Amino acid sequence: MLSIPGWFSKRKLIVIESDDWGSVRMPSEVAFKILQQSGIDLLSDEGSVFNKYDSLATIDDLAGLFEVLSSVKDRTGRHAVLTPVSVVANPDFHRIRESGFYEYYYEPITTTLGKYKGCESSFQLWKEGINKRLFVPQFHGREHLNVSVWLKALQNNNRMARQAFDLGCWGISTADDPEIGVEFQAAFDYVDSADLACHKEILISGLEIFKDLFGYHASYFVAPNGLFSSSLETVLANLGIKYVFMPKIQSEPVGGGKIKKRIHWLGKRLHSNLTVLTRNCFFEPSQPGKDWIDTCLSDISISFKWHKPAIISSHRVNFIGALSVRNRENGLFQLRSLLKTIMTNWPETEFITSEELGKLIHCDKIDTFSQ
Repeated sequence: MLSIPGWFSKRKLIVIESDDWGSVRMPSEVAFKILQQSGIDLLSDEGSVFNKYDSLATIDDLAGLFEVLSSVKDRTGRHAVLTPVSVVANPDFHRIRESGFYEYYYEPITTTLGKYKGCESSFQLWKEGINKRLFVPQFHGREHLNVSVWLKALQNNNRMARQAFDLGCWGISTADDPEIGVEFQAAFDYVDSADLACHKEILISGLEIFKDLFGYHASYFVAPNGLFSSSLETVLANLGIKYVFMPKIQSEPVGGGKIKKRIHWLGKRLHSNLTVLTRNCFFEPSQPGKDWIDTCLSDISISFKWHKPAIISSHRVNFIGALSVRNRENGLFQLRSLLKTIMTNWPETEFITSEELGKLIHCDKIDTFSQ
């Protein structure tokens, strides 16, 4: 029933959103093996696929993805397009260590990419993807990391945090660690309300870096892990963000490790005048145990039945081969099959970006309900 409320259109609109671009997750097979051997469980939690396969996108990853996207055209003659929801920085591990773990430093993703084999010139492909409307980034935060929580764990010499740090990563599950209690990946979760000032600064600096890197202002924001305080929504609006992703049932952090639930729908207008986008289709071929093509096609069918755009969620990990070429090949093969079947089943389909969808909703001025 959550598919019914909100903005609607009789047009067959497809949006493909993909989170986590630009972020270091698992830097190498060597790092994965060392963490496993040290007793850190990387395979039994919800992030196991990300721990095993997710890493920075190489030139080969991007070239393969772009080839698949450009192989299919919609009724308007435009090819499929991805909205890569991207971070713009990663920790500067060397400088943080030099500070004795008492100061946080970051580097833009262009610097990070230059340090990884196969990624040295991949940002040029990012720019080509933008110019060809294949790959149009939007904002996922400055980094996919809860800076204050991570730095505190490092200062306290937390075993897992320090071992991962030594290998150039942080994306291990930490919510169940009694010393931490917050996922490092949840960049805008918080325990202490004082962290909200830090989060505001991160949004300001992150959006400045985004403009410098891509040459345009971000208009759409997706909070890492979905956790984000409503008190920061006005900050986003003042910084030029117009649209935000919210889960249909959002867990909003309110401090002290507590959350409250908020209900959202496509086109909901928040008090800050931000417009909410929600996802209703899922395609995660790196995740085992499900026929993701059939699942996603079913999601799309339901969306179109209720005159909704099909907003597909598909994480970066599905298209990455740095740690497993087979993972990339599987993801791209299934993506190609999905796109071709979409055009066979719904030849009137139009592929649009998240920003283009936001503009359509905004121009309709349909505020189905207020917050």
